[in-house]
Amino acid sequence: MSRQLGPTEVKRLNRSWRRGTQASLCLLLESVSQPFNLGSIIRTAAAFGVEQIWLCGEAADPMHPSARKTALGTARYTSFEQVASPAQAAAEIRAAGLRLVAVELAEGAVPLHRAALGGDVCLAFGHEDRGCSPGLLAAADQIAYIPQVGRVGSLNVAAATAIALAEARRREWDSAGPGDPPDPAVPADQDAEGMAEAQSLPEDEPPESRKTEEDDRADQFS
Repeated sequence: MSRQLGPTEVKRLNRSWRRGTQASLCLLLESVSQPFNLGSIIRTAAAFGVEQIWLCGEAADPMHPSARKTALGTARYTSFEQVASPAQAAAEIRAAGLRLVAVELAEGAVPLHRAALGGDVCLAFGHEDRGCSPGLLAAADQIAYIPQVGRVGSLNVAAATAIALAEARRREWDSAGPGDPPDPAVPADQDAEGMAEAQSLPEDEPPESRKTEEDDRADQFS
């Protein structure tokens, strides 16, 4: 019978995938104006190892109380930069060696599963209602859309971001990823790394992080 993994087992599983993940993955958010959407995106970005998030237009502030509540303390795992325009962001993204792929229902867009998501890439998303601006679409190296078969015409921007980030990582793992990670349920005393993690938190998770997440969760539901 299967069971849920414990906290230490989850950390070991995530670490095994992180060791086999090499590509840089970033985000450009243009006028994502609702703080709860931004907070949800931040939390998903942290889960998939997004290194940087560029913000432009009418984007919400990552430090907005609603964004912080939804992000549950995960904003510390990525960096943010506010830029004046999509063109400036695109220039910085290319200077960093990233390909810019805008996710939008637009002319010339390709299905997400056929987009060029391998290697170092930055995914761009636009306003909750208006989507990506003409300037952002013009600056992108490629435009992709998420195929849908239901009767709903669009996705929430945070949900769309999660789907695209997962697809980008899946593409890397399928082509040259870590393969099958070690069984996270192996007892810590039978695995050197597990033993070390059982004795201390990972370097990228300071001791106060647990308290931060618990406090944020309490604030969210209070």
